[in-house]
This record gives sequence, C-alpha cells and structure tokens, in this order.
Amino acid sequence: MIDIKFLRENPDIVKENIKKKFQDYKLPLVDEVIEFDKKSREATLKGDELRSKRNSLSSQIGMLMKNGKKDEAEKVKAEVQQINKELDENEKLEHEYSEEVKSRMMKIPNIIADSVPIGEDDTHNVEIEKFGEPVVPDYEIPYHTDIMEKLKRN
Repeated sequence: MIDIKFLRENPDIVKENIKKKFQDYKLPLVDEVIEFDKKSREATLKGDELRSKRNSLSSQIGMLMKNGKKDEAEKVKAEVQQINKELDENEKLEHEYSEEVKSRMMKIPNIIADSVPIGEDDTHNVEIEKFGEPVVPDYEIPYHTDIMEKLKRN
C-alpha cells in the first residue's frame, strides 16, 4: 500500500502511475482518499481538543468540590458530559473516515519501479536473465482443480 503522506504530497505522481497500469477507473480514488484523509485529520484534531478541554474541566471539578462550590461543580460536570457526547460522535466519525481512507488506499496500486517496462500485458516484459532450459515432463501435467478433486475423494 502506498504511504498516505506520499499520496498527499504527490497526487499527480500516483495518478500517473495508475494510468501507466491502465487502471484509469481508479483515478477518482486518489482525490477521494485526499478528501477523506483531510476529514479524518480534522476529526482527530477536534477529538484531541475536546479531550484536552474535558481534562481541564475535570480537574476544575475537584478544585470546586474542595472549595465547597457544589453548584458550580455540577455545572462543570454537565459541561463534561456534553463534551463526552461530542467525543463519542467525533470518534465514530474518526473511525468512519479512517476506514474510508483505508478501503480506497487498498485499491490504489503501488508505484512502478523506473526499470519496469510499461505495457498492457506480459508480452512487453523484458527478459533480463535465463538459467538453463525449461524442462518439459514426459507426462501431461494435471490441472490444479483436478488434483484438488482427487484429494477430496481420498
């Protein structure tokens, strides 16, 4: 899988790579990943801010209770509960966005090495090295499904 940072910084290279692999139908995935990644990072940042605020308010509750200010402490507790609800919703969004990014990233092909010839099929491959001559057995090689069927019967 391609590194998300590389994709963010080089979307045109990733798109060109997809074209070289003759998979143009995957081109929209790059823009979708960038958009969902942006939303995911925003949700993560919001979650971090909410957690920080909640921690700050939680410490205030203890101070208020020590000083005998129960009414103020209850108001702060209510605010903390509201933040917890927001956090729950935000965490769902974080998970949803990260899953969207991951599912699309899994479909984007890896970058082709510069030494690889570009071609629609393996007829464009270049033979670099060959070891010996291919061995052709005296018998017919069974197809793999035939072998599996024979194994099932035993």
